[in-house]
Amino acid sequence: MAPDLLSSAGGTPEDEEKARGMISALDSKTAIAEGVASLDYLAKIKSSNGKVGAVGFCWGGGMVNDLAVNAPQLGAGVAYYGRQPKSEDVAKIKAPLLLQYAGLDSRINAGIEDYRKALEANGKTFEIHVYEGANHAFNNDTSAARYDKKTADLAWSRTVEFFKKNLS
Repeated sequence: MAPDLLSSAGGTPEDEEKARGMISALDSKTAIAEGVASLDYLAKIKSSNGKVGAVGFCWGGGMVNDLAVNAPQLGAGVAYYGRQPKSEDVAKIKAPLLLQYAGLDSRINAGIEDYRKALEANGKTFEIHVYEGANHAFNNDTSAARYDKKTADLAWSRTVEFFKKNLS
């Protein structure tokens, strides 16, 4: 399921710049509530085993971290180059996390060490992978400047294995 958190604003436009602006204007509490509602819905559908994971890229990676803090029912979370939650909120996390970062992404990577320390201090289950030489959005195959197939394939294989391990 890929919830369109911009649906209340008319949906995600094709214009990427306009979409970025709309995402920045989202109320974070509402976006998190909609993400939590999506998890609850997926856990209850007939074909579900009740365990639900979330994967997100860039802003969505930050949203996965927000869900980990705010949704104790999250079964596993995978955040690709997403902003980290506040250290004081890490204690609320119940789900195992797979955190995937681009080695050249200094802005997002600035928070990795504090996040790692908070996760360790709170006894959380997590893996962190930093892909040296890769740019932010290395998994975005629509951006020739950023896409790194080898890194994207490795990160995706880790994502699939992580979900198999934690959601089966």
